[in-house]
Amino acid sequence: MADTPSSHNDAVVVNVPDDKAPTDVPIPIWQKLIAEVLGTYFMMFAGCGSVIVNLNNEKSVTHPGISITWGLVVMVLVYTLGHISGAHFNPAVTIAHATARRFPLKEVPTYIIAQVVGSLLASGTLRLLFTGTQDHFIGSLPSGSDVQALVIEFIITFYLMFVVSGVATDNRAIGELAGLAVGSTVCLNVLFAGPLTGSSMNPARSLGPAIVYNEYRGIWIYMVAPILGAIAGTWVYQLIRYTNKPLREITESTSFVKGRGGAK
Repeated sequence: MADTPSSHNDAVVVNVPDDKAPTDVPIPIWQKLIAEVLGTYFMMFAGCGSVIVNLNNEKSVTHPGISITWGLVVMVLVYTLGHISGAHFNPAVTIAHATARRFPLKEVPTYIIAQVVGSLLASGTLRLLFTGTQDHFIGSLPSGSDVQALVIEFIITFYLMFVVSGVATDNRAIGELAGLAVGSTVCLNVLFAGPLTGSSMNPARSLGPAIVYNEYRGIWIYMVAPILGAIAGTWVYQLIRYTNKPLREITESTSFVKGRGGAK
């Protein structure tokens, strides 16, 4: 779901002794795809699993608990797999990065396939584990009108991708906090929009359960709105991003940084 500032270069920096320069080692595409399958699987298993457990246990998890589960699993997976695949786990994120030339266009189809496969596997696992009276649909359904759901999904995905662009693709940002920021944004979005739309923000998150449960009501909303919202969020951040210089090169003219350093 988030790229590190250099992840679009298809390389990882390997630790070397201080007297040697770091070496860029290309990451094979198959490793990235496995990371995307596993990441999407675990994200779906934990997030959607919390929904089923909540429904089967007198809502003991609660809606805030479900929101926290989604946020935590995204945060953990960003830190675990971000340096391998960029931790997209979301076709909307992949497409948005590609439109901004931060991700190779040729890898978009395979990434999307990997993400959908991960979603299908997680949805299938949950349906096998929770059968009979414990079987509940874990996909996304609008509680109001289609227009309301479309607008809400657009806005929350815009917000998510705006944050991702700020903390994970801008080389002035504190990259170590990307996972925390992205996970917190997911948590907030689910907390707000969960009862209204299911707070998908992710075509793969909605498509996997729809296929496994054969429930396609409103599925077009969750295909269209997140992709448009993610692209818009990416490009709006691009518009306000006034420089591509590292933070150390702009500290002299940035009052916020100077203020932090001078308050001693």
